[in-house]
Amino acid sequence: MLKSKWETCSTGREQSPIDIGTVQVSSRPRDLQRNYRPAEAVLRNRTEDVANTNFGGDRHQVVFLGDAGNITINGMVYKAANCHWHSPSEHTFNGTRYPLEIHVVHHSDENKTAVVGILYRYSLLPDLFIASILPAILFLGREDIPLGFINPETVGFPNSDYYRYNGSLTTPPCTENVTWTVFKEVKTVTRFEVEALRRVLPPQNRNNSRPTQPLNDRTVLLYPRRSFT
Repeated sequence: MLKSKWETCSTGREQSPIDIGTVQVSSRPRDLQRNYRPAEAVLRNRTEDVANTNFGGDRHQVVFLGDAGNITINGMVYKAANCHWHSPSEHTFNGTRYPLEIHVVHHSDENKTAVVGILYRYSLLPDLFIASILPAILFLGREDIPLGFINPETVGFPNSDYYRYNGSLTTPPCTENVTWTVFKEVKTVTRFEVEALRRVLPPQNRNNSRPTQPLNDRTVLLYPRRSFT
């Protein structure tokens, strides 16, 4: 049963995640620009109880306490706020779901949100960002764990085309008017890393991904990699 304040999760027309299939190619140049810098960060265990909904939640987050820089989309500046992960992936490509998806969340001074999504497939090659924070994750309790200074660039943004669409938060309250950027290139991660991320979650939250939502009348744009700087 969804709480009344989460009504948008069931009634919204622009919900996320989605299955990304048919797209339109955009010719807009330099649409997404990044300007990150190192900032003090902590690993945080969020305790929102969403166990009785269709949402696993973004329980563990790397939260930037200082100014970690920003991205600019269509002239609007969004400041880096946190990054978190979902397993399996929330977005799918032509119906294919991947083992992991990382979200880097940004907020603007105009109270707008932009999220960058990166999907991962299994490989023998580890992801260096996940490997760097895994020791802290394994010991995370209710108190924040300091991570020192982290530059969002260390997440490792793919050098690829990316998709853009208007959507929502994937966890309650499912607020809409979120600008989504999802990279086309799928990065690599080891089974050990994914299993470690899942193992620290309560059993009911280990599949912490929301099902894909109807596209309705939205358009998904494909931007060439030259428009990401």
